[in-house]
Amino acid sequence: MRRRGVRTILAAVTAVFALAGAATAETLADALISAYKTSNIIEQNRAVLRAADEDVASAVAALRPALSFIANGDYSDPVSPGTNNLSGSIALSAQMTLYDSGRNRIAVDIAKETVLATREALVGVEQNILQNAVEAYFGVRSATENVSINQNSVRVLGENLRATQDQFDVGEVTRTDVALSEARLAGARAALAAAEGQLAAARELYKAVTGHYPGPLAVAPKTPPLPRSVAEARAIAQRSHPSILQAQHLVAASDLGVTYAAAQRLPSLTGSASVARSDSGQDVSRLGINLTQPIYAGGKLSSVHRKAIAQRDQARAGLHQAAVLIDQGVGSAWAQIEVTRAQISASAREVEAAQIAYDGVREEAKLGARTTLDVLDAEQSLLDARASRITAEADYQTATYSLLATMGLLTAEHLNLGVPVYDPAGYYNAVKSAPVTSVRGKSLDRVLEAIGRN
Repeated sequence: MRRRGVRTILAAVTAVFALAGAATAETLADALISAYKTSNIIEQNRAVLRAADEDVASAVAALRPALSFIANGDYSDPVSPGTNNLSGSIALSAQMTLYDSGRNRIAVDIAKETVLATREALVGVEQNILQNAVEAYFGVRSATENVSINQNSVRVLGENLRATQDQFDVGEVTRTDVALSEARLAGARAALAAAEGQLAAARELYKAVTGHYPGPLAVAPKTPPLPRSVAEARAIAQRSHPSILQAQHLVAASDLGVTYAAAQRLPSLTGSASVARSDSGQDVSRLGINLTQPIYAGGKLSSVHRKAIAQRDQARAGLHQAAVLIDQGVGSAWAQIEVTRAQISASAREVEAAQIAYDGVREEAKLGARTTLDVLDAEQSLLDARASRITAEADYQTATYSLLATMGLLTAEHLNLGVPVYDPAGYYNAVKSAPVTSVRGKSLDRVLEAIGRN
C-alpha cells in the first residue's frame, strides 16, 4: 500500500506466513494458496472482468469506420422484352461517425470506469474466498481438538466406570455410583459422536474452499500484527477496501452516464461511401453525408436523462453506504478481537483452575471424602473449560484475519503467499484498442494462453 502504516502491517504479515510455511504439516498459508488457485468463484469473476474489458473494446470500435460486403440478387417475372429476369450486384460499403457530440468518447470512458469497478469487485471476491479459507482452516483445527478432548473424556470415564464397578464388587460403593458412571460415559460417547460429526462437516467445508480434504494441520501461526488503534484501521480501510474503491468508480461511471444522456439530444454527423458493380459490368460509386438531431422523441430522451440522474444519485448513496458498512465492519472486527483476547485469558485461567479442582476431587474420592458424582462433575467442568479455550483461540485467529479483510488487506498479493497473482490489466491491455489480428491480435493470443483460456 501507499502508506507507511500499511507497508509495516504487510511486511509483518509476510513474515508470519514465511514462518508458517516452514512447517511440514499443512499450514494456513497452504490453505490460502489452495483456495486462491482452485476457487471457481474467483475464476468466474475473472471471466466477468474480461467481459467488461471487451466492453471497452466495443466502445473503441464505435469510433472507427465499419466496412461491409454486400451481394444482391433479384428475380423478376414477367420481364420486359429484351431484358433478363435475373439481376445482381456486389458492393463494398463503409460508414463512419464523423461527429456525435462526444457520445462515443463518453461511452469509452464509462466502459473504462466500469472495468476499474469490476477489478475492485474481483478483489472483494478474492478477499471473501481467502477469509473463507481462514475460517475453514481454524474450523478443522478446533473440531479436531474437540474430538481429541472428547476421546480423552471417553477414555477417562471408561476407566472410571471400571474402577467404580470394581468398588461396587467389593461393596465400597452402591449401584447408584455405577449407574452414574455409566450415564456419564454414555453422554461422553454421544458428545464424541457429535464432535466427530462436526469434524466431518468442517472437513467438507475445507474441501469446498480449498479443493482438497485437510491432512495434518500445523500449529496455528502467530497472528499478524494489527494497527495501533481502531482509528488507524478505519483510515486504512476507507482508502483501501475494494468495496469503497468499486463504489467510487461506479460514481464516476454514473456521472459520465448523465453527460452521455444529455448528449443524446445533440446532433450527430455520419459519412458513408460505397462501390458497387452490377451483373452488366456497370460500376457505381457513392459518397454521402448525413446530419441528424432529435427534435421530438415522445419524451424518451427526457426520461433517459432523468434515469441517468437517478442512477447517479443511487451510486453516490451506495458510496456513502459502503463507507458506513466498512467503518462498522472494522469496529466490529476490532471489538471481536478484544473480546476473544479476554476470552482466551479467562479460559486459560479456567482450565488451570478446573484441572487443579479435578485432580483434587479425584484424590479426595480415593480417600472417601468425595463421591463419584463429584469426580464426574469435576471432569465435565474441565472438559467444558478446554473446549471454551479452543473456541476462543479459533475465534481470535478468525477475527484477526477478518480485520485484515475489512481493511482491504486480505489478498494473495498483500499476504505475499508466493503464488502467481492474476494480473487484471493483462487482458485489458491486449483488447483495449479492439484488435482483430496483426501484432496486437497475436499479443492477445499470448495473454489468453497465459491465463489458460485459449
